[in-house]
Amino acid sequence: MTGDDEARPVGRRSRALKIAGFTLAGVLVLAAGAAGWAYWQLNDNIKSVDINSALGDNRPAKATPSATAEDEDLPTEALNILVLGSDSRSGAENQALGGGDSTGARSDTAMVVHLDAGRSEATVVSIPRDTLVTRPSCPLEDGGSTEVAHNAMFNSAYAVGGPVCAVKTVESMTDIRMDHYIEIDFAGFAKLVDALGGVTVTTEEDIDDEDSHLTLRAGTHQLDGEQALALARTRHGIGDGSDLGRIGLQQQLVKALLEQISTTSLLSDPAQLYRVADAVTGSLTTDTGLDSLTELTRLGRSLRALSADSVTTVTMPVVPAPSDANRVVAEEPEAGELWESLRSTTRR
Repeated sequence: MTGDDEARPVGRRSRALKIAGFTLAGVLVLAAGAAGWAYWQLNDNIKSVDINSALGDNRPAKATPSATAEDEDLPTEALNILVLGSDSRSGAENQALGGGDSTGARSDTAMVVHLDAGRSEATVVSIPRDTLVTRPSCPLEDGGSTEVAHNAMFNSAYAVGGPVCAVKTVESMTDIRMDHYIEIDFAGFAKLVDALGGVTVTTEEDIDDEDSHLTLRAGTHQLDGEQALALARTRHGIGDGSDLGRIGLQQQLVKALLEQISTTSLLSDPAQLYRVADAVTGSLTTDTGLDSLTELTRLGRSLRALSADSVTTVTMPVVPAPSDANRVVAEEPEAGELWESLRSTTRR
């Protein structure tokens, strides 16, 4: 074999390596571009409200940091988040899923999520929407403000003053600062459940609610997004037909979602991960402290040790309102003791 003959395979191999290198580089550039586009798209999905600026300094104190956490990546202070499920009728998807009028929105679901300093435990307190409260004066976008309202339904705060008034009303009820605000609408909740492949729930009684269009036999069911949303909205087909029965179903759904997320290998399936992220971000309205993919990811990463078993779900203790049997009021001293238990872990 001559020197030229020996050179040709080396040259061919060199050219092949160059082509492979260029191809790999091209794939990496395309992948980086796709990742950049995906990040921009997801980030752009998120809507936000500057609640801190609107409410100013006349608010409950922020959480007090505790001793240094064993894991340096974890926060050292408790966190309180007001989570609202918005009964929005805007947009074709929400109208199809929600029915009713095509305009306006209510806070059908309200939960105060209290995360402990180590993010290993959480307490989720549901506030019945039919609770009669003293709604404080709330600032409006046009520079005006709402009037103080006594014996107002809790969910009217969102209706008259949006997220800002919802937060201020909860803070006035609980004397607990809401560090963050998260709102998810009808269509977004259904999309999230579908992106996760559905959720598994067990019902203890038959459900037949013509308002939510849900019919289920008692037992275990795998629900798709539309069915899960119908379950979250069901009230007339269970128990005494009050909002308290619906809250129980909503709390069950929260735990079912946590279970589904924990058992879904999102990191090994980028396409599903994107679908989940798109469903979440596309339906969210947050405060400005959580209005980026970076901040949401940081919050999610801090919850990696949180399992469904370490989440306690309770409902604010209520009794029928003396003025209206179809409404409820906070039951004292039990309601006050519940909020005090959360304040003590927030401010210690």
